[in-house]
Amino acid sequence: MTSSGTTSKAFSITSIALMAAVLCILGPLTIPVGPVPITLVPLAIFLSVYILGTKRGTIAVILYLLIGAVGVPVFSGFAGGFGKIAGPTGGYLLGYIFAALIAGWFIHRFNDNVVIQFLGMLLGLIVLYAFGTAWLSISAGMDIKAAIAAGVLPFVVFDIAKIIIAILLGRTIKRRVPSLSQM
Repeated sequence: MTSSGTTSKAFSITSIALMAAVLCILGPLTIPVGPVPITLVPLAIFLSVYILGTKRGTIAVILYLLIGAVGVPVFSGFAGGFGKIAGPTGGYLLGYIFAALIAGWFIHRFNDNVVIQFLGMLLGLIVLYAFGTAWLSISAGMDIKAAIAAGVLPFVVFDIAKIIIAILLGRTIKRRVPSLSQM
């Protein structure tokens, strides 16, 4: 491997670790509004895939989930451990992976079209909501309407704002850090 290849690989690994750290910092910070808290994790996920690309951004999300699964308190409310993943909000945690994959695909497939990027991120968010709502319904013994009322409706406006912020911030960061565009 050339020196340039080594530098590129090191930059890639460092970037993934940095975005996983951002997820770990933002994950515990929540506003409790019921069984599902308001969190900044969707913003960090969308920003991860916007900046790092689908593969590396999704790896950062998976790394975040693994860190939390082994017990480090990086999930909402400073919780960690497999019990949090198996608990009522575990579907949202697992849905993060699919949200990253879907949003990342649209972001990088339609690099210059922010409308389609927005729609792709929105689709990723809908899939995230689907995983979370289904699991919340099953694990908390709620009917689907109650799960949607508790786990989706209070968050839609905030999450759409997070998508817009991720697009604006992601585009700015990629312009200011040219090496990210080459990843």
